[in-house]
Amino acid sequence: MSDTLPVTAPPRLRAARAAVAACFFVNAVLFADLVPRLPEVKDRLGVSNAELGAALAALPLGALVSALASAALMRRFGSARVASWGLVALAAAVWGAALAPSWWLFAGALFVAGALDAVVDVAQNAHGLRVQRAYDRSILNSFHGLWSIGAVAGGLLGSAAAGLRVPLGVHLGVVAAVFAVVALVAHRSMLPGPDQEEVPDDAVPAGGRGTLRAVALPLAALGVLAACGAFVEDAGSSWSALWLRTEVGTGAAAAGLGFVALSLAMTVGRLTGDRVVDRFGQRRVARVGGAMVAAGMGLALAVPSLATTLAGFALAGLGVATLVPAVYAAADDLPGLRHGVGLTLVNWLLRIGFLVSPPLVGALADATSLRVGLLTAVVAGVATVLCGRVLKASVSRTT
Repeated sequence: MSDTLPVTAPPRLRAARAAVAACFFVNAVLFADLVPRLPEVKDRLGVSNAELGAALAALPLGALVSALASAALMRRFGSARVASWGLVALAAAVWGAALAPSWWLFAGALFVAGALDAVVDVAQNAHGLRVQRAYDRSILNSFHGLWSIGAVAGGLLGSAAAGLRVPLGVHLGVVAAVFAVVALVAHRSMLPGPDQEEVPDDAVPAGGRGTLRAVALPLAALGVLAACGAFVEDAGSSWSALWLRTEVGTGAAAAGLGFVALSLAMTVGRLTGDRVVDRFGQRRVARVGGAMVAAGMGLALAVPSLATTLAGFALAGLGVATLVPAVYAAADDLPGLRHGVGLTLVNWLLRIGFLVSPPLVGALADATSLRVGLLTAVVAGVATVLCGRVLKASVSRTT
């Protein structure tokens, strides 16, 4: 055992790390490029807000339908090929959504895009974890940080294209072509060979009920942690603007700052989180992060003002930053399961959390108040503190 981290990694491993980082960035850029141009899609198709919302719901629906197939696809083709070629197909699907001449084709393209995104998400995380095991230290958080940067870059690129009145089909077509090439180039630098080569014989499930019972409880706890991450992120993306407008009384310009505060803090937390996780371990970081979420959201709800809301959402974003990567890493290392199986299941539970959170908070807000609805994020922080004990106490390092 060694208590020190290697200063440098072999060039082949560094190249693989850069390739996975590129996949995360591309994955975020593709759909984010379409988001600023959705009003144009709405006008071109002549649909109502409700019809647009129903079409957009096809994205998470497709993800739920396909996510559980990820493990089988990776066993057949390998995580590197599924991630890179899946990104090529995802680029085409997003382009197809931009060109769709009818609501049905638009919704269908988004369904396919959601299905592909779920598979790519699992595959790129699986390969990232494979590279992380080779590094023998935490690097997964930096990948998720680059995903956040990619989402911002895609949004800015889409906004610029809209401002310059670049035709939608041309804009998304160029984006699809450019980033599909990036994904294919990245594939050449990923780790070769099947992912299963890394699995020791005693880690392969025997197929009996004992194996299922042994992993059921930790898998359920990891699923709860994943859902907690979804609830906190959704509080910022779906409800922070409404909270600032209706409960705090800010203007339209300031209403979006809650989401910005949470997103920026989460990005910073992910880009710096690997060193923190290596220093203190996944368990301590997650549980302290859960306390930060509960405290931050509690502050925002208890003392409604612009300053406290921004501080509270930023604290929550920082607290939740490393949670999902930690859950992915723990799920992929569950004893008795092949690499990719636990990750696939937890990713599916995470997507259920994202699907359940908006209607649940909305229903609670309608029945009582938005403050009560957003208490779900405080509960998520507390649940993270309680369930975080299932994570590793430290990151193992071998010579």
